[in-house]
Amino acid sequence: MKRTVRMFHHLAPRTLRGRLSLAALTTAALLMTILTVVFNAVMDRHLQHQADDELRNRAAAVATTVDTSGRRVRVVETANDRLLDTNVWIFAGTHLLEKPPSASDGSALTQTADKLAGRSEHACTTIQADGHSPVRLCSHRLRGRHASATVVTALDLAPYRSSADTLLLGSLILDAVMLGCTYALTRLSVGRALRPVRTMTDQATKWSATGSDERFGTEDHPVELARLGASLDQLLDRIRTVLRHEQQLTGELSHELRTPLTRIIMELDWWRTRPRTDAETRAAHEVIADAAQSMRTICDTLLNEARENVRNPSTLPGTTDVVPVLHRLLETLRTPDAVKTEVVTEAPVLEAGVAPALLERIVSPLLTNAARYARSRVTVSARRVSGAARIEIVDDGPGVPEAFVAELFQPGRRADVGDGHDGAGLGLPLARRLARAVSGEVSYDPRHTAGAKFTVTLPAG
Repeated sequence: MKRTVRMFHHLAPRTLRGRLSLAALTTAALLMTILTVVFNAVMDRHLQHQADDELRNRAAAVATTVDTSGRRVRVVETANDRLLDTNVWIFAGTHLLEKPPSASDGSALTQTADKLAGRSEHACTTIQADGHSPVRLCSHRLRGRHASATVVTALDLAPYRSSADTLLLGSLILDAVMLGCTYALTRLSVGRALRPVRTMTDQATKWSATGSDERFGTEDHPVELARLGASLDQLLDRIRTVLRHEQQLTGELSHELRTPLTRIIMELDWWRTRPRTDAETRAAHEVIADAAQSMRTICDTLLNEARENVRNPSTLPGTTDVVPVLHRLLETLRTPDAVKTEVVTEAPVLEAGVAPALLERIVSPLLTNAARYARSRVTVSARRVSGAARIEIVDDGPGVPEAFVAELFQPGRRADVGDGHDGAGLGLPLARRLARAVSGEVSYDPRHTAGAKFTVTLPAG
């Protein structure tokens, strides 16, 4: 059985056009077979009725020459007697009065006519006479006052069978022509119907390779093609996002790694130009180790963010209750003992249209910075504003230096490199980029003077 199924799959057409054409051909063949059988059965029955009508008419004509008014049945001779006697048997009761000149007494036709004459009602039957074509025989009962007679007429069915065979052959030829036309027209129609799909596929392949802004849209397309175009547009948007993210990741890596790599090269070149003391060598080693550690931190930060985007793409829809996430982040946040944290909300439930992991990655760098620079308090407030979820992180620290505000969200920038805190200057740029990827925003309020105030705006859930 499995071998048969495998053979069927191997022989089945590999193209959608071929499969649809084969399905249409199979359906048409089944329908035409049924119609051909029904048509020929109806025509056979019609031809048989024609033969019976011919026999009844001939029997009625012969009956005009049979006299049953007396006590005995008498056959009246007429001018067309020879024509009327052709394949006609006349019985008086069961006694044979006349028979065709070509029929012998023991022939199959005569014996069948004798059996029909013995019946009390009209009857018809078909026999194969002496190996020739089939013959149809019908009896016609004549009742008189004192006597009764039976006229049996016979008709060769060869012309009728020939007509039936001709109709069968014609219907088979017509079926073959119709099936051929059905297959050809189906392939042509399906090919024309699938041509836009092939064109859209080629265009999508070309656009996806270059990250093009071109899109199919849904206007001026049938419903099916509009849905396909919308699906392809979404796929192209995702591919473009991935390509843009890859390009941005590559650019950030090259940009962020250039500075520490330059420091390493400069220290090595300086160390090679002249002999160095042990203290200078140790200092150069520390500079190189510090630059290498900075490169490692940059790579880990960017690659972890890239892996997180692969596992939980920011373009995927999601809904998150903001308040529990904020409480959980503050519980795990490392803060000095003197710094207190609190969450202020107007409603117990505030939903944002992002995934929980994405919300955490957007808010975590802001909370970390606030806890790092706060003197005594970090306040996180969340509320709904104009169809959006707004989160404000406020600390009472020294705030952002005015000269550094313009570079605050640039990758690799830090206000004070020697403040003793780890970091590659990528947290805030990453938070803003993730927020903008879901139509949100991360901003800094320079008008807030008592510390620093960052605002996260996300689409509402």
